Amino acid sequence: MREIKQSDFVHLHLHTEYSLLDGACRIDDLLSRVQSLGQKAVAITDHGVMYGVAEFYKKAKEKGIKPIIGCEVYVSARSRLQKEHGIDSKYGHLILLAKDNTGYRNLLKIASDAYIEGFYYKPRTDMQTLAQYSKGLIALSGCLAGDVQRLILEGNTGGALEKALEYRDIFGKDFYLELQDHLLEEDKDVI
Repeated sequence: MREIKQSDFVHLHLHTEYSLLDGACRIDDLLSRVQSLGQKAVAITDHGVMYGVAEFYKKAKEKGIKPIIGCEVYVSARSRLQKEHGIDSKYGHLILLAKDNTGYRNLLKIASDAYIEGFYYKPRTDMQTLAQYSKGLIALSGCLAGDVQRLILEGNTGGALEKALEYRDIFGKDFYLELQDHLLEEDKDVI
């Protein structure tokens, strides 16, 4: 079995200072750290926003690091257009990464639409919008707040499988289950 080196690793779920109250990474410091570890690429996936993308892209290119553009979107339980208190304030997290220019444009559309039409507590998208603009995107099931992980934690593995298959139907081979281990009991349960 081949040993995996630090330089082989690529962060695909990472928040910068543009994820208010959540991200601690400053783009310059992030890129310096990635470079010092010999990593060739890194993604940023700020919560519901893409404010840092231009700065990130330009600075990563200057350092010879492949910038991967992404966003951690909030997926509404129902339609993004529904805004009923107590029901529509629930949402799951989903990581979207642009594979190409089409994916980048679709990611911009999803993120913009989430603010313009879907905003209710957070900028939300929905399954219909994801299906409409999925071309060129890679989707990761997200953190413990992702729909698949949340259903597992609720003991609903059948529902988790159903949700994962829904995402697979939308993104095809470009949908991946995301596993995280922050040494939390919940992480162990999901893994």
